[in-house]
Amino acid sequence: MPNESHFPPSVTPSTCCYCGTGCGVLIDSRDGRITDVRGDPEHPANQGRLCAKGATLHLTAAPGTLQANRALYPEVRTRRDQPRQRVSWEQAMAVAARRFASVIAEHGPEAVAFYVSGQLLTEDYYVFNKLVKGFIGSNNIDTNSRLCMSSAASGYKLTLGVDAPPNCYEDIGLAQCLFITGANPAAAHPIVFRRIEDARAANPELKIIVADPRRSETAAIADLHLALKPGTDIALYNAMLHVLLAENLVDRDYIAAHTEGFAALETIAADYSPAVAAQICGIPAEDIVQAARWFGLSKASLSLWCQGLNQSRHGSHNNAALIHLHLATGHIGRPGAGPFSLTGQPNAMGGREVGGMANLLSAHRDLGNAEHRAEVARFWGVPEVPAKPGLTAVQLFEAVGRGEVKALWIACTNPAHSLPDQARVRAALETAEFVVLQEAYGDTDTAAYADLLLPAASWGEKEGTVTNSERRISRVRAAVAPAGEARADWAIAVDFAHRLGDEQGRGEEARRLFPYRRPEAIFNEHRDSTRGRDLDITGLSYGLLEQRGPQLWPFPAGAEAGLPRLYADGRFPTPSGRARFVPVQHQEVAEPTDVDQPLSLLSGRLRDQWHGMSRTGTVPRLFHGAEEAVLAMHPCDLRHRGLEDGDLARVSNGRDSLVLRVAAVAGLKKGRAWLPMHWGSRFMHGAGANAFTGPACDPISLQPELKHAPVQVEKADLPWPLAVVRAGEGPDALASSLALLQRARRLLPRFPYASVGLYGRGQPLVVFRAAAEAPLDEAQIREIDALFDLEREEGAIVYADRRRHIGKRALARDGHLLGVRLAGETQALAWLKDAISDDVLDPDLLRWAVAPISTPPAKLLRASPVVCKCADITQAQIEAGIARGLDLDGLQNELKCGTFCGGCLPEVKKIIVAKTSPQAA
Repeated sequence: MPNESHFPPSVTPSTCCYCGTGCGVLIDSRDGRITDVRGDPEHPANQGRLCAKGATLHLTAAPGTLQANRALYPEVRTRRDQPRQRVSWEQAMAVAARRFASVIAEHGPEAVAFYVSGQLLTEDYYVFNKLVKGFIGSNNIDTNSRLCMSSAASGYKLTLGVDAPPNCYEDIGLAQCLFITGANPAAAHPIVFRRIEDARAANPELKIIVADPRRSETAAIADLHLALKPGTDIALYNAMLHVLLAENLVDRDYIAAHTEGFAALETIAADYSPAVAAQICGIPAEDIVQAARWFGLSKASLSLWCQGLNQSRHGSHNNAALIHLHLATGHIGRPGAGPFSLTGQPNAMGGREVGGMANLLSAHRDLGNAEHRAEVARFWGVPEVPAKPGLTAVQLFEAVGRGEVKALWIACTNPAHSLPDQARVRAALETAEFVVLQEAYGDTDTAAYADLLLPAASWGEKEGTVTNSERRISRVRAAVAPAGEARADWAIAVDFAHRLGDEQGRGEEARRLFPYRRPEAIFNEHRDSTRGRDLDITGLSYGLLEQRGPQLWPFPAGAEAGLPRLYADGRFPTPSGRARFVPVQHQEVAEPTDVDQPLSLLSGRLRDQWHGMSRTGTVPRLFHGAEEAVLAMHPCDLRHRGLEDGDLARVSNGRDSLVLRVAAVAGLKKGRAWLPMHWGSRFMHGAGANAFTGPACDPISLQPELKHAPVQVEKADLPWPLAVVRAGEGPDALASSLALLQRARRLLPRFPYASVGLYGRGQPLVVFRAAAEAPLDEAQIREIDALFDLEREEGAIVYADRRRHIGKRALARDGHLLGVRLAGETQALAWLKDAISDDVLDPDLLRWAVAPISTPPAKLLRASPVVCKCADITQAQIEAGIARGLDLDGLQNELKCGTFCGGCLPEVKKIIVAKTSPQAA
């Protein structure tokens, strides 16, 4: 990457803020506003590609979005039953320091806790870690990375010695066998998936194995799909090892020279024949044999995994059992070979590097190691780092619920959506004496529980560094100033440290420990803490990163470059210098299915949404692929319950109950159901997927089992439907829609089933759906019309059938349909959304808006399918461009289709051929 000065003043190189791929972006800005974003062609992680989420980042920074849901000013409340009031930063920080100092003075430092985020930059993370462990004197700081990557970290440490993924993205293109397990990169890491597709195109002999309980988008391209029973990963890997041993496909020389503990594991593997594992995993024995042979016979086998392995009560052993396959065959430390975990958040790696978790210290030091604690204490210049283990994520909120933690600081994360056992988490937040939320978005599920809201800078406004899945450190640069009065996360933490010190009579000490005025000073201190460690980055600086672009670690002083692969010499950072085999056995999921709860509920990510949708939920077109949370089930499971595709069903277990729409998906085995993780109380009636998950955690990583919960599904008897579609109006239609979305959320708790979201490419829409046991009365209908600004008489089209409790109302202005309310019958909803958004309903067809028809009027063309989701380009737009004489380059230059992730290029090329072939002429 060239120096930043090579770019025009209006272009700022930075990184994306979604998954751990670490894509580089170029931010266009003008007059203090972000106007566009594109992939950075010189960033080694993505080489110019962006997924649909990354391609719409600039839309999340639009003025209308800032006004609608950004936290712009500090707010505080003195009573829980009162709304927060805007205050100055001086007042807000004084309240925070006074309340925390009071709790610490009365109950000790263990009575306060901090819960931070893999969305923070490394510099932010470092300051928080030092604040809690070095100044407050407690280890009660954990991160949502505990929910994401802690089992991967512990799996690496158990086997290889340290938390260090040994591979780089280049290895995907060099692998001869690709084993993707517990991951769906097509949805969760789309740019990584593009590399997988490229590898397949370049090497048709590449074997792709996917182990996933459902036939995911990634499994669809596999040569072999192992649809194993949830939680049976260890049995699968031990059985593959059994086959490798039986067929002499292990590397005995490598095992003898570079590992220890294999004899004990070999004895265990003897019990996991393919036939035995087939019974446990629910997959054919011959498929296990085939997977093992492809893995063992390949010249370079690479494994990729993510939450499917990690979010388990035995996630650490899941990881270890997979890594064993690499150690047993010598597929590690070589191009195209090795165990490569995919990070779930943009800087979960950076947080682990600075020790930003309850059991870690800076530079991959362990809190339980007295020598490591002494090293960090000397480095920071503090008397000691406390030895008592800190509370990890689930433990922390349990302690809040018991009243042991009285003051809680949450930064850049949304535990009222993402933690398991949501009812308990939300009850704990109600119990806490004082909750601080440091957040860029003021309308998250957690924001409702905040006594003090501190506005934080967001993407495009931040300065610092992040580390991606391949250990590559990138500079994050601000393109614009923070919105409103928002501040950088590290600056908020430093300010709090100074004020807390003043409250405690330790102001001079606080200013000595936290002298930072710019993030570079924090980076330099973090860098110095890594000297001599496995992740030594003493050769890096902001200047070098700006001159030479993102760099891999380790990068010690004097190095010319970082290491693309670790352990090429067969030496591992363990006391013996050898990698370790761990005796692992199959274990059941924490909560197996039973007669009362016979379905395994799985959860996962969609391609076009992110976590709790605090950011992506502001972009209408990102709802096009999935407009609401839908429960996917096998058609036989639906029929057994008297359900059809599109019906409403009640999902329940001992923790909660939700009404969701169901979809028939043959790619799921019977007895399994799948629900996206993104929807929560802001977009539906209910807390979402984690309403059902339990608090059981892996005993080593303390990562909760978020990937599986037993549930029952029954038909919901809600015969009276309601739907509202309303377009935004005014000079900023998006701002209007987002404001309406906020108002519409008030309706969600009123219905047993309710969902609300955005939609639209041309005109942004709010779409509300609900269902009830009985019709609403006229007063309730009028209230809903008023909320959606549909009560105007001018331009109204009304239909009423009181006998059947059907009532419809449409609103038009100057021949343009603005919105419609359908009560009692909603067949037209599907086509009305596109008709209103694209403004294609002729004035003489407006009356059809209240007709009971599921297909549009004959004169109304059906909406053209979207081909390029990243640029939101339809087939009709591409065909129109071709008709004007545009070739592929012309289409890419003018419409931008195929210039982000590249996933649509095959379809674009097909359309070009179809429209330019002699037959088409």
